[in-house]
Amino acid sequence: MRAIDLNADLGETVDGVPTADDAAMFAVVSSASIACGGHAGDLSSMREAVARAAARGVAVGAHPSYPDRPGFGRTRMLLPVAELRASVAAQLTALADAGADIRYVKPHGGLYHAIRDDRAQAKAVTDAVAALSERLGRAVPILGLDGEITRAAAGAGLPFLREAFLDRGYLPGGGLVPRETPGALLHDPDEVAARAVRLACAGVVEAVDGSLVAADAVSLCVHGDSPGAVAMARAVRAALDAAGIEVRAAW
Repeated sequence: MRAIDLNADLGETVDGVPTADDAAMFAVVSSASIACGGHAGDLSSMREAVARAAARGVAVGAHPSYPDRPGFGRTRMLLPVAELRASVAAQLTALADAGADIRYVKPHGGLYHAIRDDRAQAKAVTDAVAALSERLGRAVPILGLDGEITRAAAGAGLPFLREAFLDRGYLPGGGLVPRETPGALLHDPDEVAARAVRLACAGVVEAVDGSLVAADAVSLCVHGDSPGAVAMARAVRAALDAAGIEVRAAW
């Protein structure tokens, strides 16, 4: 049977207010990337997310970001490498201290995209993940899109796993359409579900210009805070089940 991981970015509370229907999303996904204080989340939300994951048998990943709560971590920042490394390390530690058995690390927002082309920032992230791996006694995978982070992870002896996005528009080169650009976000559950099956079976996704982009991903993402996220996630899960594709954690 074919298998694929389905992840969502969860635990993204802002001033104590959830940005997503976490309870509904945890019932559908196999992995949860949990905000750990950089762009959103606090000790209470981390503990709650960890408990929900345990109750549902969902794998927990860390979702660190730039220290940018006002901007929800979506804007690229030029931080000194040591400061960025320390920030990411502190976020990973915070989630671990909240009781998480961290199975993977997926950077968020502006940081996620920066480490595709910024070697220094990619190394800062991998250094922080390597330190976590040393504490845990096992190599913690990094989840993302190919780029400098792929090479930095290999240099640190860390697994790098690729993901694909179900609710984001793709550029022909494999990057994501910027959020402020038309076509950046997908909303139709049927369209998103069909994309999931195609990715799981053929490893390709259609870009905004109609071309096909190779996306050999082990994990598919639906953003928890996207409009209609629950409907999309449920449609994806139903479509994968109907296609005989097992949804299970990749870690």
